[in-house]
Amino acid sequence: MSTNTVDNKRKVTTARLLDMKQRGEKIAMLTAYDYSMAKLIDEAGIDVILVGDSASNVMAGNMTTLPMTLDQMIYHAKSVVKGTERALVVCDMPFGTYQGNPIEALASAIRIMKESHAEAVKMEGGAEIRESIERILSAGIPVMGHLGLTPQSINKFGTYAVRAKEEREAEKLIADARMLEEIGCFAIVLEKIPAALAARVSKEVSIPTIGIGAGNGTDGQVLVMHDMLGINKGFSPKFLRRYADLSTIINEAVGHYIDDVKSSDFPNENEQY
Repeated sequence: MSTNTVDNKRKVTTARLLDMKQRGEKIAMLTAYDYSMAKLIDEAGIDVILVGDSASNVMAGNMTTLPMTLDQMIYHAKSVVKGTERALVVCDMPFGTYQGNPIEALASAIRIMKESHAEAVKMEGGAEIRESIERILSAGIPVMGHLGLTPQSINKFGTYAVRAKEEREAEKLIADARMLEEIGCFAIVLEKIPAALAARVSKEVSIPTIGIGAGNGTDGQVLVMHDMLGINKGFSPKFLRRYADLSTIINEAVGHYIDDVKSSDFPNENEQY
């Protein structure tokens, strides 16, 4: 259980996240994609669970997030919600469900909310998707923005390098952050941008910012659960801190099980009927 016992049992809402920012309490966010892991991290006291389209990478083995479908995201989100009592559950809107058509964007968001019971959606982009965000917000659906490195646009960028290092892109990011706040987003993920820029944005907007590879000046942090627990060892960016080595633990446990089965040690007399 987390050492942070203040209000640890109280349900996290979008309003509570704003209150946390105003009080200077950092927001802890992790991804989850299934019931069992969502239950574990919820019980540990995580504030926000992101049902990320990173499921495309860590669950389905794809190279990018682009292949994830709306049906797949709803499946993962529905499973996560069932395992969650305290955390706010946010579901990524997958590539192709909101970028070009605001009416389709609203229909996609409504499906996520009705079928998965998630409490908010997350969308990548700024001014270019403003109309889609506004359409979704008008239906009373909370939206978390996402600026900086936007993995759904990987084919446009051609690289996962740090974004907004140049002044022009940095100024656009600041303008986009202000726009997201103005139209009603409740928070913004800032991914892989210079720490000084992330800190500036966090001070200039009143809504919470959640960083990943964006330094310590944001209002919270998010990591992919499979990365921080050491389940996925093929991804080692500078910003990633591994809090466990589950890959080795699981490998050794399975190896021990195999040895016991092969040697007829398992099951023993106390493990049979």
